[in-house]
Amino acid sequence: MSSGDGVLRAGSFTWRFEASPSPLSRIYRVRIEMAQERSPRTFVETPDLALLADGRDLPHVYRNPTRLCLYLPGSSEWQPWMRIDQTIVPWSVLWLWYFEDWLASGEWKGGGVHPREHDQERSRPPKRRSETQ
Repeated sequence: MSSGDGVLRAGSFTWRFEASPSPLSRIYRVRIEMAQERSPRTFVETPDLALLADGRDLPHVYRNPTRLCLYLPGSSEWQPWMRIDQTIVPWSVLWLWYFEDWLASGEWKGGGVHPREHDQERSRPPKRRSETQ
């Protein structure tokens, strides 16, 4: 991984860096956007992940626009007081490592809850407690 550059604006921050998840990996240009009262959003600017996927649905991403799913929102895995260089940046590089493995194997081995699964969990009605409890 190399150092990056950032832009600070009133209420927001954008950080760009280049990363290679392994010595044999391609170099990725990653952008992290942060705004007040919002969770960081992480994008791969280059290369185009969809082109690399060659028609397959990208795993473990949010759509429109495509951004990386690095942690489960609402789970306290990431908190606003946490340092981006110790959380989002290394998590992004790890995501890229699993992405490259997925390109070769077709199987997402990075774990986590896929965004669609998380959305389904949140949309389910709460379970009722048994009358016998």
